[in-house]
Amino acid sequence: MAIPTMLDALVRVAGPSGQEARAAAVWREHCEPFAAETGVDVNGSSWARVPGTSGGPTLALVGHIDEIGLHITHIDDEGFLRFGQVGGWDPVQLVGQRVVLSTRGGEVRGVIGRKAIHVMDPEERKQAPELKGLHIDIGAASGDEARALVRIGDMGVIDVAPLELPNDRMVSRALDNRVGCYVAARAAQLVAQAGGAPGDVLALAVVQEEIGLQGAKTAAFRHRPDVAIVIDVTQSNDAPGSEVGQDTHHKLGTGPVIERGSLLHPRVFDLLDEAASAENIGHTLSSSARSTGTDADAFTISRAGIPTGLVSVPLRYMHSAVETVCIDDIEHTAKLLAAFAMRLAPGEAFAR
Repeated sequence: MAIPTMLDALVRVAGPSGQEARAAAVWREHCEPFAAETGVDVNGSSWARVPGTSGGPTLALVGHIDEIGLHITHIDDEGFLRFGQVGGWDPVQLVGQRVVLSTRGGEVRGVIGRKAIHVMDPEERKQAPELKGLHIDIGAASGDEARALVRIGDMGVIDVAPLELPNDRMVSRALDNRVGCYVAARAAQLVAQAGGAPGDVLALAVVQEEIGLQGAKTAAFRHRPDVAIVIDVTQSNDAPGSEVGQDTHHKLGTGPVIERGSLLHPRVFDLLDEAASAENIGHTLSSSARSTGTDADAFTISRAGIPTGLVSVPLRYMHSAVETVCIDDIEHTAKLLAAFAMRLAPGEAFAR
């Protein structure tokens, strides 16, 4: 199965937390052909609405459009850039990577450098790298030249293109969580092609999840959906070093992961599970006792509360330049959410 055109376009555009506008514009552009309405709020969160047909509950399908990245904190007199992280990085992932910075003059490319192993003492070689020991080299010959190109606060991402591997595998940075945004849009598109669900389906691409669920908080307050499903990625546990349980083996190719948990609404879970069974969509289950660490945590407590579920796509190597998913899992997740939307009849009760 080829990489979907929309998902390919989304991962090729930089959109670290707080600078998601370019990625969000690509998302809205791809939603316009099937949505009755698209828009963006003051924080940058985008929406696409498919009208309902019979007064059913309004359903929000939520992915976060931001990705982890880097921000420039210092430019030294030799022209090297020091940087901090936007979201959570393992510094090991950054050594030797190419980066692209978004600046007022356009894109500036560089590489992340570190002291060469040849000049490290034996103890240094044993230690994991720290951010303070890394720098970005943009080829500048002086601090003045570098400062003419880059400003403090400019952000960047790892500069890699998506890759197709056998067995429907896709590799890229930013699959966390352009996958969720794609699934939200694709599910809404499937609903539109079916003639609409009982209630409005509102696909959302929210911002700033990686720095505290900020876009989800404001989008949930603004749109006031009757029920919400957050779509994110979760740790695939089929790579070396993973520990698994009998019922929680989220391998690539096993379909969406439906989560249960104290914070998540039990009726929403039941409807998701029923829809998966009715549509013969393979899936696995996950359980959380407290918060989920996703935008579901924000939606469930917005205003007087929103019945919220969480569906995830298994992903290997999270928060790296080589995040890996199975395209078939992504498409089955979209089909599950479209089926869920079509089953949300008027008067559906969510009282606990």
